Amino acid sequence: MFTGLIQDIGTIRTIDERDGLTRVEIACGFDMNAVALGASIACNGCCLTAVEMSDDSFTVEASLETLDVTNLKEWTEGFQVNLEPSLKMGDEMGGHIVSGHVDALAELLSVTPEGESYCLRLSVPQDYAHYIAPKGSVALDGISLTVNQVEGNEFTVMIIPHTWDHTNLSSRKVGDKLNFEVDVIARYVARMTGKE
Repeated sequence: MFTGLIQDIGTIRTIDERDGLTRVEIACGFDMNAVALGASIACNGCCLTAVEMSDDSFTVEASLETLDVTNLKEWTEGFQVNLEPSLKMGDEMGGHIVSGHVDALAELLSVTPEGESYCLRLSVPQDYAHYIAPKGSVALDGISLTVNQVEGNEFTVMIIPHTWDHTNLSSRKVGDKLNFEVDVIARYVARMTGKE
């Protein structure tokens, strides 16, 4: 379980594909003494398990299913990823409930400066449009964001300077695919109303 509040930007150090698994080493600024082997870490919004650690990095493994659903298949050495360790009992719940289970990829359609902030317009597959509501929450590459406007399967979010500077959004370009997770409350409402 996560909050969608990014705590570090990691850098992909190595990618190793073997036996149906992709192993990715991610350099980070975490105190690795405080990270347990087997811990869950959200990497661009994907809940992945730390299977190996060094003083300044951790390694995760991704299955073919993870590669198929997420933007992990596009990661390259040097690529920057948003990182968040799993929520601990007593931690502040400052974003929204994020499971780390990516639903689909959202395509970045435009980035428009508005004062010191940025308005991002994105599209998602039509099957996910009914989960998105103005003032509702979504997670994009693991970042908890509030939806502004919705038109069909397109929506906008406003990015304040702090989020722009402390996540990988400033390096994203039009046409990029971001990991998209619907709000868990929206998912259950859709299920209860038969709209899932």
